[in-house]
Amino acid sequence: MAVMMGNAGGAWDNSKKLCEKLKIKKTDQGKACVVGDTVGDPFKDTSGPSLDILLKLMAMVSLLIAPLIDGQEDWETWYFGLIVLVICIVATLVLIYQNILTWQDPLGAEVGGGAAPSSAPPSAATVTQAPVRAWGDNQEGL
Repeated sequence: MAVMMGNAGGAWDNSKKLCEKLKIKKTDQGKACVVGDTVGDPFKDTSGPSLDILLKLMAMVSLLIAPLIDGQEDWETWYFGLIVLVICIVATLVLIYQNILTWQDPLGAEVGGGAAPSSAPPSAATVTQAPVRAWGDNQEGL
């Protein structure tokens, strides 16, 4: 999560710099860049300290595991890695079979004006658009 926040915050910050470079501050894109910068700075500021903790944790774990693997010969227990690889491949194939893991863009129909991409296979699931309500239009009183 922290890596994603650091990358996203940096991208938003760079988009604001690009808007300043292209001199489009007064346009809608410029306003979007200001909003992105407003969100991007806290993302970077909060992810930095958590990444520091993550690096320290990984260093401590590696120091604690080092004595366990010190006396073993190379390739002595190679099949442990093979077992993990097979489990990951099987899990990936199951997710692909169930259409959970797919190359289809779930927002492609909304971005493209409601038309599904023509390159999608005929058996691909279509994305339905949920009704959009404003906060004041909520009839249930939630």
